[in-house]
Amino acid sequence: MTLLDLGRIHLFCTSLGPDDAPALLLVHGWGGDGREWSPHAEALADRFRVLVPDLRGHGRSEVPDEGNTPAEMAEDLAALIDSLGVGQVVAVGHSMGVQVVNLLAIGHPRTVRSVIALDPAHGAHEAEVATIPARLAAYREHGGRAAAAFVAGAFSAQAPPGLRTAHLRTVLGTPDHVIAQAYAGMYTDPGAVGARPHSEAHLRHRTQPALTVWTSEQAAEWERGTLRVPGSRVEHWPDTGHYLHEERTERTIRLIRDWASGETPG
Repeated sequence: MTLLDLGRIHLFCTSLGPDDAPALLLVHGWGGDGREWSPHAEALADRFRVLVPDLRGHGRSEVPDEGNTPAEMAEDLAALIDSLGVGQVVAVGHSMGVQVVNLLAIGHPRTVRSVIALDPAHGAHEAEVATIPARLAAYREHGGRAAAAFVAGAFSAQAPPGLRTAHLRTVLGTPDHVIAQAYAGMYTDPGAVGARPHSEAHLRHRTQPALTVWTSEQAAEWERGTLRVPGSRVEHWPDTGHYLHEERTERTIRLIRDWASGETPG
């Protein structure tokens, strides 16, 4: 697969693994694209059908003038899954991609078997929320150049060589209006779920089991208090940067494989 016409959007997506295998959906975050999942997709394709889309406005997918938000991205993925006829997916998201897969799970519960959430872009505490208006103003004025400052500081000392530069190139190549609209969609638009009170209310509507991994111990403890669905759990990975799935690629692959292999259709 390459660029797929879903009616509502042209979405770039690749698929590895047998067509009749259980489906995994790997969803990148803000200012990224599906290339960051390449080693995971190759490793997991022995057992799963692995779908790796570029979200709208990102990578090789269509770039609309408006609507580059997690809510619209989730609807795009619902259309993608329906178009491909893959049945239920285990939906894996990183950062903004977690908002996207949670919105997909809540809005289209028959589409998602379970969720894996990696360092989510939700649960922003009061001090973080206070910084959001200034950040959004910077993104609206400078787009990817302002977002690059966040990306540059998002890695640990153990990050593989070249990883920071790869992400800086990707975010700088993401259209400026997409950077701003996606950030507003996460935190300030009506219905945005990024701030902690809104996140808590939002997560109560998710009916699927979820495995969440945080690089912040405080955030992990907060999210443990939100769990309502049996089988859900939260892990904390210390000494790891925000792009944990790439800093700890093999550990992430094992995590996804073990979780998805233990699932049964809901």
